[in-house]
Amino acid sequence: MVVVVTQTSIRTQAPARGATRAPSDADGSLNALGLFTVLLGAALPLIDFFIVNVALPAMDRDLNAGPALLELVVAGYGVAYAVLLVLGGRLGDTFGRRRLFLAGMAAFGVTSLACGLAPNAWTLVAGRVAQGAAAALLLPQVLATIHATTSGPRRARAVSLYGATAGLAMVAGQILGGVLVAADVAGTGWRAVFLVNVPVAAAGLVVAARAVPETRSKHPAPVDVPGTALLALALVALLLPLTEGRAAGWPLWTWLLLGAFPVAAVAFYVTERRLESSGRVPLLPPSLFALPGLRRGLLMILPFSAGFGGFMFVIAVALQQGLRYGPVEAGLALTPMAAAFFVASLMGPRLVSRYGNRVVTAGAVFQAVGIVLLMLAVQRDWTGLSLADLAPGIAIAGFGQGLQLPVLIRGILAEVPAERAGVGSGVMVTTQQSALALGVATLGTLFLTLSPSMGMGDALARTLAIQLVGIVITGLLSLRLPRLLA
Repeated sequence: MVVVVTQTSIRTQAPARGATRAPSDADGSLNALGLFTVLLGAALPLIDFFIVNVALPAMDRDLNAGPALLELVVAGYGVAYAVLLVLGGRLGDTFGRRRLFLAGMAAFGVTSLACGLAPNAWTLVAGRVAQGAAAALLLPQVLATIHATTSGPRRARAVSLYGATAGLAMVAGQILGGVLVAADVAGTGWRAVFLVNVPVAAAGLVVAARAVPETRSKHPAPVDVPGTALLALALVALLLPLTEGRAAGWPLWTWLLLGAFPVAAVAFYVTERRLESSGRVPLLPPSLFALPGLRRGLLMILPFSAGFGGFMFVIAVALQQGLRYGPVEAGLALTPMAAAFFVASLMGPRLVSRYGNRVVTAGAVFQAVGIVLLMLAVQRDWTGLSLADLAPGIAIAGFGQGLQLPVLIRGILAEVPAERAGVGSGVMVTTQQSALALGVATLGTLFLTLSPSMGMGDALARTLAIQLVGIVITGLLSLRLPRLLA
């Protein structure tokens, strides 16, 4: 896990109109320690979305799970996480973001312990669902706290660090998972990928209680029960059958859920619009999408995150099952991506100040070049593919991702008022998480469907080509962004 913090404290600005805060330290500042702590809270849920990818074969051997249950280990976490994120942001606005951060961190530690001690596959699935729900309480408070306690250059720096942390956490999760499984710490095997969270969460609780300032909305809205239920139904109806359908043989329930998705989505939009027009506060206010920066950024986050999530899942399966790499090798294959992402995220703020949002376009070009290089390496010599053959494409793709993600996150939140910090961050992370899960479901299903007939090498190349289309879409959409970032 890599979290970057500057030595300069990020001091809290005067509360924005509509927001209040109760400082947790003498001067009410979000100092370097406080920023580190909330970034740790951002890293944990994202790491755990990807950390299981390289541990799935070991889980299968130990628990005799089978493909359908293994996919539920991934999907259960992702669906619960995506469904409850906006609600987690709203609860933070209402009851206090530090309070929900602490509750989410504690719940994440407890549910990680439950996953690590699971005696069978179904218990592990239940633990992963609960862990996803805990993550949904934790993560929205991070951006909301940053947004409500900083402004101007300090906010830009903090949001850039958040974007860098998010990207690094997604890559580091897979690397860390491979190392922990291979290390077999005290005979725990795959269980270590969950048990490692327990001491980290405990330390985060102790520090957050002292270093993270309390913020909340001045006029908190009641929970939108119909909106919450309809959003949950829509996301479950889309993500669950796409993730489980192939392994389960596409039974009738998968098609019924997919058919229910557009109905639930339309009903959700109509309900939210009616609530807002009547003067009440919906779970996801449609007026929020009138903000051009948020609307355009979310459109770009969708293909970016779907491609990212699908790539991470597919590359783990291809290297372990196709080339018989061990978990450490499969994880280390992504080290160039993490290193390049880190470098690009550090360069990003300076490049943005000079070139504006065209940095996103350049990032898409770099990422596309990296994916093309990977496709060529796979097609040239799949059976003899080495880590050295993979490194150039993976590094260049990671560099491009590092240029894009922090800038996109900053652009999405730039226009969100402080009193809507919780719902704004909830919308952003819900879109990102749903797209990550959608990428695993769609690109993962495509890869696993093609592999038996054409072989894993050709299936991987075909899947990378689909991801390349998404990268091109992101690059074209970036041309519509304003030249300067707010």
